[in-house]
Amino acid sequence: MIIEILSDIVKSALKELNYDCGSKVVKSNRPDLCDYQFDGVFKLASIYHKNPVEIGEELVSKINELDNFEDKFKEVTFVKPGFVNIKISDKLINEVLTKMNENPKFNIEQKNDELFFLDYGGYNIAKPLHIGHLRPSIVGESIKRLIEFKGYKTISDVHLGDFGLQMGQVIYGIKRDGLSASDITIDYLNKIYPEISGLCKENEEIKEECGKITKDLQDGINEEYTAYWKKIMEVSIDDVKELCDYLGITFDMWCGESDAYKYLDKAESLFNEKGLLKQSEGATIIEVGRETDKKEIPPVIFKNSKGAYLYPSTDIATIIERVEKYNPDHIIYVTDFRQALHFEQVFRACDKAGIINYDSLEHNYNGTINGNDGKPYKTRQGGTPKLRDLISNVKETFISKKEENKDMKSEDIDKIVNAIIKFADLQNNREKDYIFDIDKFSDVVGKTGPYILYTYLRINKIIENKETTTLNDIIYNDYDRNLRLKLLELESSVNEAFKYRMPSYVADYLYDLCVTVNSFYQNNHINNEQDIEKQQNYIYILKLTNRIIKEMLNILIIDIPSVM
Repeated sequence: MIIEILSDIVKSALKELNYDCGSKVVKSNRPDLCDYQFDGVFKLASIYHKNPVEIGEELVSKINELDNFEDKFKEVTFVKPGFVNIKISDKLINEVLTKMNENPKFNIEQKNDELFFLDYGGYNIAKPLHIGHLRPSIVGESIKRLIEFKGYKTISDVHLGDFGLQMGQVIYGIKRDGLSASDITIDYLNKIYPEISGLCKENEEIKEECGKITKDLQDGINEEYTAYWKKIMEVSIDDVKELCDYLGITFDMWCGESDAYKYLDKAESLFNEKGLLKQSEGATIIEVGRETDKKEIPPVIFKNSKGAYLYPSTDIATIIERVEKYNPDHIIYVTDFRQALHFEQVFRACDKAGIINYDSLEHNYNGTINGNDGKPYKTRQGGTPKLRDLISNVKETFISKKEENKDMKSEDIDKIVNAIIKFADLQNNREKDYIFDIDKFSDVVGKTGPYILYTYLRINKIIENKETTTLNDIIYNDYDRNLRLKLLELESSVNEAFKYRMPSYVADYLYDLCVTVNSFYQNNHINNEQDIEKQQNYIYILKLTNRIIKEMLNILIIDIPSVM
């Protein structure tokens, strides 16, 4: 909002000077010099073939001539060779903050004219969730909440891996062990899958048998396999949902690869009609390379030489289903970066067939979680940690931090554990790897979830049961001004996070806001303030601050405990 107000003033002044420029006012990267800057002078100089100093001085002079200059600005100056520095007035700051406070979404523009379909989670049935499932789940949920915060409609689908080779391997184990469907438990699944998967690597006959079981299951020609599959699904999904509930990960739909099989014939017919299916070495492929490609993009293998549909086939079929049923404006996939090529191929194939425009498909990929050695996070035995074990380790570490933590309610501990895990992850650019240092991220000091929660609870004690009036036009000191200016940055931070699907922008803003409000608190004695109007203004600002902290924490899937 503040950016638009200042940009409109600059644009109007330029228009009076017969200049036209699309550049906006931006937040200053030198807060010691000014609050905001306009750096479009160089662009104007290039367009109108004038000296940037001449244009800059004309613009500043025109703005300083405004009748209501003092209502909007403290100072607007030109700095050679081409920068317009802007310090805004206390009155303008407080006007914008009042509007933010009066609006449930802080006066951030709301839109509801587009539907976003999000695909994240992607858990494989019959396999325990491990640390690799954490990032796509958390990042996907956070992106969804960010989109919803902007007012858009969303649909989310877990898209389970429920029809792959692992199903054949588990069913092989069940048959070998002479079990019935009612004997299948989560403990058995956690044991049998790695065992049979290992056997398949050593024994070609077992591998072929597992493949045959998988094919028969997919073709629906064996009722016994279907009965096993249904029980495996039931047991696995119950386990997955329990973990998702703990982490606050939600889905509107619990569909899987198996649901896509109903659309495979339609997909094949569609590509056939458009002449896009080709034969290559016995396989059916779709060419997706472009002349502009700097590196070769391999074709989509729609069917292998044995006539079996593959992962790209079912993803294409799933997109057809989603377009037919929901007609989304955007379909967003959140997965590990190693699937980037796969989705590029699938997106190009769908665009080529006219199923959905390429620009409506997004792969918001994430990097890996590493240990302190900079390598993918492992157990002491060198294996991939199960997600439940990781959560337990974080819980134990937090409880061990200080004696009082042992006496906390389990509900509060769980909320803090969630904050530790999620803020550790979401403060990082989702595209990058990061080191998950449990001890560091469990601390109440530093850029951590506990620090954010501590700040909220600390401020909440001050403002609890306090009444406030409207803001006056006064800002009382630099600590006060810094906090109010930081609150004004909320809109641009949220908008940038939405634009780039980057929850880390929200986390960065949230941490900076907490640092700023703590500095404000330490340097202003609010409870002992004798000037009632001043005290009420401080309470007003702190209430707005905590509202913002709470909403941004919600975007990061973090709930607030009763104590820290």
